[in-house]
Amino acid sequence: MLKPVIGLAVGRGTGPEVAAVFERVLGTLARLYGTEIGVVRSPRTYHSYVSLKAEGDVERVRRLTEEDAGHYEEFCRTQAALSTPAVFRTAVNAQSLYLVRQRLQAVKVDALPPGDGAAASLLLVRDQAQGFYTGENQHLDGVVRRTMEFSRDLTEKVLSYAVGRAWQQWPDTGPARIVMAYKFHLLDGALDSWVTDIAARYEVPVGLFQPDTVNRNLITHGFPDRTVVVAGNEWADIMHVVLLDRFGSDRQENRCTENVLLHPDVHGLTEYQTVHGSADDLEGLDRVNPVATVRAAAAIAERYGGCVGAAEAVERALLSVAGRGIRTPDLGGRHSTTAVVDALVAALSADLEPEQPLRRVPLARSVRADAS
Repeated sequence: MLKPVIGLAVGRGTGPEVAAVFERVLGTLARLYGTEIGVVRSPRTYHSYVSLKAEGDVERVRRLTEEDAGHYEEFCRTQAALSTPAVFRTAVNAQSLYLVRQRLQAVKVDALPPGDGAAASLLLVRDQAQGFYTGENQHLDGVVRRTMEFSRDLTEKVLSYAVGRAWQQWPDTGPARIVMAYKFHLLDGALDSWVTDIAARYEVPVGLFQPDTVNRNLITHGFPDRTVVVAGNEWADIMHVVLLDRFGSDRQENRCTENVLLHPDVHGLTEYQTVHGSADDLEGLDRVNPVATVRAAAAIAERYGGCVGAAEAVERALLSVAGRGIRTPDLGGRHSTTAVVDALVAALSADLEPEQPLRRVPLARSVRADAS
């Protein structure tokens, strides 16, 4: 029987608990829509920063970081070759992740619709493929030397993706403007020159700004509706949570995002993740907030499993559960992860089961005959 297959990569800390939530919600949605969605799990459990530190000296940490990066990169390449459309990954050590993001040319995408107190929508495309978060470390006597690079080809690829994704986001009008936030003053004018040449191909205005200028304009004027922000990691990593707050788009603990891999070897593979980290201090306590994971499972079920309306159904269930005061402690509640997910599954079943035969649609992409 043909069915979509989704990759799953699990890190330490609360990774196993998050993965269990993902599989349970994905399986519940598949059952309610009368379909099947397979999951293929990476055989390696990847380190968090905390688990790496427990391993001992710097040389061992360096070696394990590279091993994790190499293994996860190969897992992504293998899944892409098998036409797996998406991977859900729990939080893992950032240094390993950025090695993979550099090698597979990743961008992180988050669409922020107008929320409470915001009149504009925004598309954030975070350049994870180059710049100051990427690169290799060389350890000398009491010194860590980190080398990184920017390239015209990658800059063009990231900007081209951002423009295309913006037209998907706003198909009737396209984007109003593109704001690029990079520390370009440190690059001898090269990035400025590249962007000027590349931007001439697009009808939409493209502006390259220093991060502090982007912040000043955001505070003073805000962003116009349908703004695309293409940003280097050194700004976007810090400002993502600020933009979520500014646009009324929820807390980072409740948020999931996409990492789209642009390298031709894996082109089209999308990695989903929670915005929150590995939360090692909550490991084994059944207290991790499951909302972001639930939303990731719903997005994957809808986009790749033929479960039309799954994301909206999950939002209704989340509102129902929260309305009854069923929340994890970080949201002011007293309930466990399991209790929240139990309540959510019950709400989903009550909402969807009577309508299931009317809501299922044929699968349209990336299926394979796989027993996973």
